[in-house]
Amino acid sequence: MKFPTFHAFNNAVRKGREALHRKSNAPLPGRFQTYSHTLPDRYPWLFEFTRSRIGDGEKTSLLSFGCSRGDEVFSLRKYFPRAAIKGVDIDPYNIEHCVRRARLESAAGITFEVAARTDEEKSETYDAIFCLAVLCNGNLTTSGAQNCDPHLRFADFESVVTDFARCLKPGGLLLLHTTNFIFNDTAIAQQFEAVLRATPKQLAPDVLFDRDNKLLQGIRYYDVGFRKRAPSGL
Repeated sequence: MKFPTFHAFNNAVRKGREALHRKSNAPLPGRFQTYSHTLPDRYPWLFEFTRSRIGDGEKTSLLSFGCSRGDEVFSLRKYFPRAAIKGVDIDPYNIEHCVRRARLESAAGITFEVAARTDEEKSETYDAIFCLAVLCNGNLTTSGAQNCDPHLRFADFESVVTDFARCLKPGGLLLLHTTNFIFNDTAIAQQFEAVLRATPKQLAPDVLFDRDNKLLQGIRYYDVGFRKRAPSGL
């Protein structure tokens, strides 16, 4: 009898666990998105814009938040050959896969870490933070939910993006694509200016909720790129 490898077994366990959480319409503790699905170079227009705004250099530092199994990080390397790129994800099995791939590809300047938030990151570290299809729950789009709690709460979304602001350098970019909440509804949005809007075709069909976690019927939100303003007097 042929037994599965250790990694194959772990992957099967991870997929089974995710299936159970999707069935219950609830993400893993501390996790917004219930799916780990991703694709290589999924947002080329967004990556190209970021490269045009911040450039690429040895001192450029990027964070991929909710990097899943690493496709986003390795895609970013093509746009930023010299930058330091870090990927974080709440799922240790995802990060194990990322680390293994980085080792196989001898990927220099790329690091990965298990993390549900950015609390442990240093302040004003990153030139850009990518949070793409992470702060959302795909099941809310298909279930017809009129309220997103208890699965998601605006307060949690606001807390996460507020700490993103702390981690960004002045002038740094925050890229938020496919969220269940509107960034401009947060208090921290006052420290940013919108610099990139998606086209209707570039948006996912995910639904939006307000500060009270109630459905915003028929509302679309096109701003996906935000520049952190420099403090007054600088």
